[in-house]
Formats: sequence, structure tokens, C-alpha cells
Amino acid sequence: MGKADFLSPKAIANRIKSKGLQKLRWYCQMCQKQCRDENGFKCHCMSESHQRQLLLASEDPNKFMDYFSDEFKSDFLELLRRRFGTKRVHNNIVYNEYISDREHVHMNSTQWETLTDFTKWLGREGLCKVDETPKGWYVQYIDRDPETIRRQEEQARKKKQELDDEERSAKFIEEQVRRGRDGKEPEETPVFTELKRESEEEKVTFNLGASSSIAGPSKSSSALSASALKAAASSTKRKEPSSGSDSRMEKKKKSALEEIKEMEEKRRMKQSVRTDYWLQPNIVVKVVTKRLGEKYHKKKGVVMEVRDKYGAVVKMVDSGDKLKLDQNHVETVIPAPGKRVLILNGPHRDTEAVLEGIDEKNFSASLTLDSGQQRGKRVDVAYEDFSKLA
Repeated sequence: MGKADFLSPKAIANRIKSKGLQKLRWYCQMCQKQCRDENGFKCHCMSESHQRQLLLASEDPNKFMDYFSDEFKSDFLELLRRRFGTKRVHNNIVYNEYISDREHVHMNSTQWETLTDFTKWLGREGLCKVDETPKGWYVQYIDRDPETIRRQEEQARKKKQELDDEERSAKFIEEQVRRGRDGKEPEETPVFTELKRESEEEKVTFNLGASSSIAGPSKSSSALSASALKAAASSTKRKEPSSGSDSRMEKKKKSALEEIKEMEEKRRMKQSVRTDYWLQPNIVVKVVTKRLGEKYHKKKGVVMEVRDKYGAVVKMVDSGDKLKLDQNHVETVIPAPGKRVLILNGPHRDTEAVLEGIDEKNFSASLTLDSGQQRGKRVDVAYEDFSKLA
């Protein structure tokens, strides 16, 4: 029987049925085909294409599961990043939006059995911040894009500059006020004396002027002025050490502009001592490329020889095979605390050290230098800048 016309009622009904999500039990993830009913799914399972896909999957089932897991993880994180950014959101809300796409990878074809297991895995891998509440699990995306980090540092630098400008303007206003006060002539303080009449016939007169008094300086006024001078002298003596301490504090205190300059200088110094190649002999590395097959993927080896700075001859620990690899195909290995490592990049390049502890939040480790002029010094080094010694 021929196929129904495009505008026929049967064709329209078929298109309406094919829209939206169908039942998961009639979906074949291996062939990525959705069937509408049990009969259609049965016919698909008996088809030659489905049998051929099963034979391919039976040869290496882990390969297909890893592929589906990577697809599910990347699509989920991409949706979380674009839709919610770095906001804290319930994991079920993100999952419901993710499965609204008909072509999504189903979770039953991945290495995670439930959404809770996947959420915990995201937290362990450091891809998201996760926390459990009575309402369920919440996730928050961690944006480690270099452009985003650079933009945040630029915003912080601008904020410091604005604060520094405000401090300078406030100091300028205070200086102007102080100069204005110093330019004025100090007002004479009135001297109060006791009202006494030397004779009863003498009249008592008052001069209400602010600058002078009727009576001359008496003994009490002279005593008062002398005590005032002594108090002023003692106060100046007491203020002298405090003024010196204030000057020292001002010397110690640095403005935001000076801090920014120091940060830029340190960053330039670090960039000047950093290189884009890091391979060194006698270090342990891990193979991360899948081009060599599953036999060598995620396996460790020892660098026997470095060629042209960016390539190395690596001897595998398990099999003893020797491979010629590029530095982009391997990564550093972080040993247990107390083990010896070699710093591969930065200001302490080619220096042996002992691993003291690991900072998972900052993706760095605390090392104690074991060679060189700064032996015994404790430094923080990023994961990619050091590796275990063979």
C-alpha cells in the first residue's frame, strides 16, 4: 500500500503522534529510535540494523556507555550553564528541561542509575556545587572560563580604582579644610576674673566686647594661662609618639592603586618564568588521549626522554611498552601526601619538593621545597605545574 499524502488525515495524524515525548520503554538508545507502540518496538528489535548495532555494542560495551555518559554530562552542563548560569537551582528542574528534547540521551544508557547519583558525581568532580535540602538536591554551576575569570578580575580592579579615587578626593577635601582653618587668625580666648571693688565708691563697669576685658591680667589669670601652657606642652609631648606611629601606619598602609600595581608586577613575573612546555625526564604521567585505544587510556607511565621540548618517550608502568607522545596527550600525576614531586613550571621550575597537602577548592597543592637555595620553603603550586617523581 502506498504512503499517505502529506495533507491527508492519516499523514497529519501520524505527525501529531510523533510530536513530543513518547514512552521510554519503546525507545532504543543504541539505534536512537523512538517507537510509538509495543508492536513497532518489537519490529524494530527484530530488524537487521538493530541486530547489527547489538553486535557492535557487545564487542566493547564500556566504549558505548562512556560515549553516552559523556554526551549526557556535556549536554546537561551546557543547559545548566546557558539556562541558569551560576544560580542555585533544583536538579530536577534542570533534568525536566533537559529531557524535553526528543533527541536527548536517556539516563538508563549512562553509568549513573539515578539523578541523585549523577548530582553527587558532579559535586565530587568539582564541576558544580551541590547541597542536599529537605526539598532535594540543588546544583550550582562553577564557571571556570578564563574569559569570565579575567572579566571578574577586571571588575574587581575597577572597583578598587574607584575606591582609591574616592579616598584621594576625601583627603584632598580634608587638606583644603585644614588649609582654610590655618589661614584664619586664631580668636583670642576671653579671660574671666573675679568681680572685686578696691573701694566702695568705685563703680563696677562691664565691657561686653569680645576681644578685651575691663580688668588687667591678675594673678589668677596668669596662673590659669601658665597651667594652660603646661597642659598644652604636655599634650604636644604625648601626641608626638602617636604622630610618629600614625606616619609609620601611613607608610605601611598601601593604596588600592599600589596593590593593583604589585599584583600586575607579580603576574608579569610569573608569566616571564612560565613556559608553554613542561615535560621533564623521570616524572610519572597519565595518558589521556583515546587515539591509542583503551589499552593505554588512563594508564600511567614514566618519561624516559624529552624530545623537542613538547614530545617525550614514555614507558608504560603496566605493560612496559614505550610510546612517543605529545605533551597534550598526557597529564601530570598527583601522588599521596608525603611523596616527592618535581615542579615543572613557574618560578620554582626544576625544583624537587615534598607534597604536604592538597587544596581541592583552588586546584593547587602545598609543597615543601627540597632542593635549591630556598630549601625548606613552603609554596602553593597548581596541579598542572608539578608531577610525581619516578
